[in-house]
Amino acid sequence: MDSIYISAKKILERIPIKASAPCRIDSGGTWDIKALALPLESIGPTTVNMALSLRTSIELRPFNDGWTRIISDGFAHAEEQNMKNPAFNPPFGLFFATVSHFGFHGLTVNITSDSPARSALGGSSTSLVALIKALSKLRKIMGGKDLSDKKILQLAYHIEDGISGGNCGMQDQAAAVYGGVNQWIWSYGSGDPQSKRESLLDKQGEKDLSERILVAFSGKSHASATINRSWIEGFLTGRTRAGWITSNHIVSNLATAIKEKDWNNAAGLLRDEMSIRREITPDALIPVTSRLIDLAEDMGCGARFAGAGGGGSVWALGEPPLIKGLRKRWEMVLATVKGAQILDCIIDHVGVR
Repeated sequence: MDSIYISAKKILERIPIKASAPCRIDSGGTWDIKALALPLESIGPTTVNMALSLRTSIELRPFNDGWTRIISDGFAHAEEQNMKNPAFNPPFGLFFATVSHFGFHGLTVNITSDSPARSALGGSSTSLVALIKALSKLRKIMGGKDLSDKKILQLAYHIEDGISGGNCGMQDQAAAVYGGVNQWIWSYGSGDPQSKRESLLDKQGEKDLSERILVAFSGKSHASATINRSWIEGFLTGRTRAGWITSNHIVSNLATAIKEKDWNNAAGLLRDEMSIRREITPDALIPVTSRLIDLAEDMGCGARFAGAGGGGSVWALGEPPLIKGLRKRWEMVLATVKGAQILDCIIDHVGVR
């Protein structure tokens, strides 16, 4: 190997390294993409997201010198690359690129997740954040410096945005790094930091919210890049921009309602955002997710697709008795769809670790 690469094999034979980070649900997603946030920075582009106890874990183990191997839940086969000239294309190119950035070889990256693969809960970004944390720990053991949370967020975002060819948001990585329930104001044009974070709930508030949410996987995986491109096009041409601005105002009010623990108002605002989203992002819904959201709204809850939708997961917000009743109705719908399921989880206060 070239001198810029360092073998991790011997260290990992002695000390396997682990890290993990939480997935998320969200409202106001897509505003974290620069194509939307930069032109309208004056209106305070905002996203609210909530880290879930569905964590993605990374374990670094030894492998052959000169090589890196990636193993991941949801993929039938591992992939091995010679680090002299690794490929950075899908499905694991993002992770090989990250190992290359740190300059290591001789390791296996084992990725396991509590959430289904491609479930629109920010899984790939969460895996990336956890991997960067693990590689940072490895570098520290080897005498280097570990990365702060701020640096992990910046690196995770820029690697993913670069390898994917642009139009990535930052909210998935942000939730994975910091955990908890946060409002993000995106300010990419203002230098460092590129976002302002406001923590909306303390631990007791997160417990209260956990009793009022329900999360389900539709059984259908999603492809966020394709969906996001069509949304960005609608925004850039001006065709859907008014709707995006209205939805941003609603999500800002949602953040206030959550902070004040005004749960009924928060559920109503989630319904309001979903109403706008049905107009400007209709491809976010498929029959089963549309049905789940309709059931939630019929019971007086709010509900929304996670991430870019197009399958993936949905989540609902309402008072505990309503959520209990909604769970039974959702279970009846999901029982007819292969792979669909309620995802038992709570708000996770802890970010990457």
